[in-house]
Amino acid sequence: MLLMTLALLLSQDDLTVLKAEDQPRKMLYRYLEAECGKKFDERRKAVAALATPEDVKKRQEMLRAKFIEALGGFPDRTPLNPRVTGTLQGDGFKVEKVIYESRPDHHITANLYIPSGKGPFPGVLVPCGHSENGKAVETYQRACILMAKNGLAVLCYDPIGQGERKQLLNEKGEAAIKGSTTEHTMVEVGALLVGWSTATFRIWDGIRSLDYLASRPEVDPKKLGCTGNSGGGTMTAYLMALDERIVAAAPSCYITTLERLFATIGPQDGEQNITGQVAFGMEHTDYVTMRAPRPTLICIGTQDYFDAQGAWTTFREAKRIYGMLGHGERVDLFEYNDKHGFSKPRREAAMRWMRRWLLGRDDAPVEGDFPVFKDAELQCTETGQVLSALKGKSVFDFIAARARELNAARGPVLIEDVRRRLAFGVGALEAKPGKAVISATGEFAQPAVWKSPSNLILPGVVHSHPDPWHRKIVFLGSSGKHQAAREWIPKGNPMIAVDLPGVGETAPEEKPGPFGKEWRETFLTIHLGRPLLGLRVDCVNALVEGVAADILVGQAELAPVALHVAALDSRVKQLHLDGMVLSWSSVAQATQSRNQLANAVPGALKSYDLPDLAAALAPRPLTIRNPVDPMGKPVTQAELEAAYAKVREAYKAAGAEKNLVLEVKP
Repeated sequence: MLLMTLALLLSQDDLTVLKAEDQPRKMLYRYLEAECGKKFDERRKAVAALATPEDVKKRQEMLRAKFIEALGGFPDRTPLNPRVTGTLQGDGFKVEKVIYESRPDHHITANLYIPSGKGPFPGVLVPCGHSENGKAVETYQRACILMAKNGLAVLCYDPIGQGERKQLLNEKGEAAIKGSTTEHTMVEVGALLVGWSTATFRIWDGIRSLDYLASRPEVDPKKLGCTGNSGGGTMTAYLMALDERIVAAAPSCYITTLERLFATIGPQDGEQNITGQVAFGMEHTDYVTMRAPRPTLICIGTQDYFDAQGAWTTFREAKRIYGMLGHGERVDLFEYNDKHGFSKPRREAAMRWMRRWLLGRDDAPVEGDFPVFKDAELQCTETGQVLSALKGKSVFDFIAARARELNAARGPVLIEDVRRRLAFGVGALEAKPGKAVISATGEFAQPAVWKSPSNLILPGVVHSHPDPWHRKIVFLGSSGKHQAAREWIPKGNPMIAVDLPGVGETAPEEKPGPFGKEWRETFLTIHLGRPLLGLRVDCVNALVEGVAADILVGQAELAPVALHVAALDSRVKQLHLDGMVLSWSSVAQATQSRNQLANAVPGALKSYDLPDLAAALAPRPLTIRNPVDPMGKPVTQAELEAAYAKVREAYKAAGAEKNLVLEVKP
């Protein structure tokens, strides 16, 4: 009777452990925000200690090196193979429609605005923000035309996922992934696993676009600038920090501080989150000061969702650093009381900044009224998409190829390398039990809360059994501890069912999507250099130690957590995995995935994959049932056997073939 009652209670909310006033849905975010806060404090102390130009230079060099390392480095420069596919005539300028390659067979579509008259002219790169039609957006056209009318050659190019550069097309030749930010984050999932990020591709596109701009005979390669808005402001910030050819920069509607970003709208799409950025101390301010004393104008909107308060904090720090270098006049901030966007006031401010520092003309031209081109007029390809027109390679192709290279080169898994990539740091968990429900036979269910020294909270339920010889099970369900009621407790198993951070009671209030409810929290862990999977593994390791459990059950998205725990902790004597993704290699080689971001460990495939961990468990009993592909669809027995062939071999070598169950239910 107790088991039936308990199962009923657990399937509802009656045994909910946390109180509403605890705001459990925000617990994980608040915890991670506090952890970031510690790093922000460390950074403030480091910046405050800068006393000389030499100190500033050392910090610039350190951050630039760590930035590039976090991106996974850049490839060698390859031929741009540029071509002009058409020309448009404007009033006082012309537009060339151009295509070039940032990587072999990876095409960039762009418009080059060339002023009338004799060059060479200063050149300005304009990365686009998150617009569906990329370079053809009216505000970007107006920014480019305004600068071209005022003596500046301008190159505006389509980012991946926008304009003519959708990286995945359906059978109709249309975008298969809806929304540029969604595509950027989808790229991020696989890119992280191979040690890259979406930003790696985006920044390299920008660097090669500068190469193309500087190569044009109409452009003075020693007088280059960069300005962009929103996502283009992000790219401007990255490029101006990394590419010393950019003399003058004017990022718009992006620069704030990470501290204020996290406290307001939170982390954004894939390319805006650099692995370990908070951990190694690179704030938004550093994008500005890394390039000091080259001229930089921060353009902001008073009502922008990129917080203006953070922008002023950045400006104040940058002003001090520029002053220390003897050029305080080279950094400024332009604020206009409007909302997010490359509005006319900010376009004019950016144009005037470029004229001041690239043309030596400190004047104040205004925009005026002029016509813009239609989307189709600016189109560089015949079909409107590079993949259908030119049959080149997408970023998904490069990630998949890298995954295959890493698979071929990878040796035996090194447990210490696994620990290093997971970056543990939770510490011991202290249990605080609640009131138990006890049966006449001595079985009981008891709510409990486990708490770390850093205030990380895990709610759970302990279901015990009077027989001391029963083996304890820790259950990790992707839907939380209530899953245990349906699948394990009715069988009479003594069990600890726990909600890991961001699961069950502590799952964020977020609409279901391709990246899981905890996608913002995942990006905070990426910033901290402590992936969410590592945080969860650390919690379960501490839990296993505290309750002396020896059987571990992991389901769906939490199955990789259980697998890591068992591989790292020999106290786990049996492991049951149900519904786990087949492998990380399959994720990295897929063009789309679902709910895989939270388990993406940066650079993991350089060291190991999930089947490698499974092989390391031999001869301990291991059951893997009903694995799925990256989209959550069932795989066949043949696919399971192929992916886990090395696991079969490991168990055979250990004389423990009967201890391995690989099973796909029909």
